[in-house]
Amino acid sequence: MKPYIISHMMMSVDGRIDCPMVAQISGEEYYTSLDSFGTSSKLSGRVTAALECSAVKEEISENSDAVLGGESVHKETESEEYTIVVDTYGRLQMSASEADGHPLLVMMSENVSESHLEMLRKNHVSWIATGNNRIDLHRAIEILGEQFSVKRLIIVGGGNINGGFLEAGLIDEVSVMMAPGIDGRKGETAVFDGCTWNGVSPYHLKLQSVKQVPDTEVIWARYTMKK
Repeated sequence: MKPYIISHMMMSVDGRIDCPMVAQISGEEYYTSLDSFGTSSKLSGRVTAALECSAVKEEISENSDAVLGGESVHKETESEEYTIVVDTYGRLQMSASEADGHPLLVMMSENVSESHLEMLRKNHVSWIATGNNRIDLHRAIEILGEQFSVKRLIIVGGGNINGGFLEAGLIDEVSVMMAPGIDGRKGETAVFDGCTWNGVSPYHLKLQSVKQVPDTEVIWARYTMKK
């Protein structure tokens, strides 16, 4: 069964999500709000993971070793929650089996090298590798639900990952927290970025709730996708 997927982001008034900028206009509201979703796995992209994930040791250069060339799933640990990192070509070096108190799971394409998988295996990190050149998100999410028993998945960054899941039609809910500040810099990543559709055809949402976070100037709005 497909997990229920939520994109949950803290942004400036102009929709930008650069982490150092957002940290200057908000406090702990974002992390506190995550707890309100209950048991859920958290997913972030390569860039966000490199900045925020303690288990990511470094970003490595392109590997010339033989690539996997086929689907592969390795389940190291059974857990109710996973910390999931999207790393399409296997560029991130892992130094631990857990991050944020939960087992690590890396989502990759089939173009990852065999040596990279061996590194993950030695560090007791689970993985899903599916899709040629780019991750087959539909298949990866299917595996996540069926083999890892993930029922709720929260995307916590960044904009291109959000955009990829949106374009694939996999997002069920959009949860945005708007902090009291404006970025205004040209070219900074937005909450959803990198979509490839042409023309003016926005994705439509249905408002579920909106509130001011108590004792703050942060607004939290939650929407479901209109199918």
